[in-house]
Amino acid sequence: MAIEDKIAEVLSTIERITKSCSLSEKITVMAAVKQRNVSEIYRAFEAGVKFFGENRVQEAEEHLSEIKAEVRNSTRWHFIGRLQSNKVKKAVKIFDSIDSVDSCKLVKEIDRASFELDIVKDIMIEINMGEEQKGGIKIEEIDSFLNFLFEFKNVRLTGVMAVPPFFSDPEKSRPYFKKMFKIFNEIKKSHPEPHIFEFLSMGMSNDYKIAIEEGSNMVRLGTVIFGERR
Repeated sequence: MAIEDKIAEVLSTIERITKSCSLSEKITVMAAVKQRNVSEIYRAFEAGVKFFGENRVQEAEEHLSEIKAEVRNSTRWHFIGRLQSNKVKKAVKIFDSIDSVDSCKLVKEIDRASFELDIVKDIMIEINMGEEQKGGIKIEEIDSFLNFLFEFKNVRLTGVMAVPPFFSDPEKSRPYFKKMFKIFNEIKKSHPEPHIFEFLSMGMSNDYKIAIEEGSNMVRLGTVIFGERR
């Protein structure tokens, strides 16, 4: 099946879920483009995808160097991988949002790099949803981490990102998504301006349907759009 047809199928599935669950919130589809070529990215864009997620700074640079300005200006590019300290300055320059913020050190470095560029950088914090997950803020540390983050003026919190443990049966992810939705709403009630707490980013190709049913408004899709990596 062509990329365009796969995206149309995904969008149709999302519409069906939102109607059956009486969900009023718009669902943002982010195409995860790790190891994808620019032709595939263009096809996804033409099929209606406007958000793109990258796992590696260097690969993103290569992609964006080939993307036409009018397409770049019509899309948002998010960093969704582990961000190394020596890549922060470059990431702040090329990404619209850094979604995998998971340490006080990283907040400081992003804020410093953003200050030097005289910008305010959108960020999301990654929440650790399982003991085997290496990255992410532990649930019991969220409040203290947010208090720390809110002291910085050159970062703007726009949401949270979560990756539950992988299960071959996506239904087993449901309790994790339920828990994350509760956490998201608790943060949303208490976050201060000028932060725009908008996105609950959870759900990937194998479990995005369950994630949407449980409150996700941003899904990160790779395989279900592009097929298996070659």
